[in-house]
Amino acid sequence: MVTLFLSIIITAFQINFPVNAVVLDKQAAKNAFNLINTIRHDPKKYAKEFRFSSNLKISRTALRWNDTLVKVAEIKASEMATKDYFSHRNPEGYGINYFIKKAGYLLEAEWTKNNSDNFFESIAASSDDGYGLVKTMIIDAGNPDFGHRKHLLGIGKWNASLLDIGIGLARRDSGSKYKTYVSIVIAKHHW
Repeated sequence: MVTLFLSIIITAFQINFPVNAVVLDKQAAKNAFNLINTIRHDPKKYAKEFRFSSNLKISRTALRWNDTLVKVAEIKASEMATKDYFSHRNPEGYGINYFIKKAGYLLEAEWTKNNSDNFFESIAASSDDGYGLVKTMIIDAGNPDFGHRKHLLGIGKWNASLLDIGIGLARRDSGSKYKTYVSIVIAKHHW
């Protein structure tokens, strides 16, 4: 009887948690959030490690954790891991602006005219943890306009105006090209 009971529990456990399941790492996402705000607060401390000029005009405004944007970012990161793609547009062609609006976060109508638009998301994928992924995006090697760096650190008038953040960090041990996918959504409500 005990053996049968244990067999049922083990079988149920395997069904609920397959080996190649996508797992959201909420603590790593929060750590990434804290790191971004720490760098914004004291950029000179991180300039050498993250390879940017200590004179760079980084927004000192702390970003606010936004649960709606977190859900959007978590779904996006999970979808990239599940469907094994890495892009600002999902396989159906929708960009993050569409999903932000669909989640109920109010955006300017102009920002959602084209369903494929992305004004608010930075993504990364590798085997790194949250710290490594944020570092990769801020260094932004191979990206001549440093778009991820500008987005995360609030560089420039547009990026400095973005106040709310949500981060989704998804891990998958097998079944996708990368083990870790992150979506960082930094946005603002309509004017």
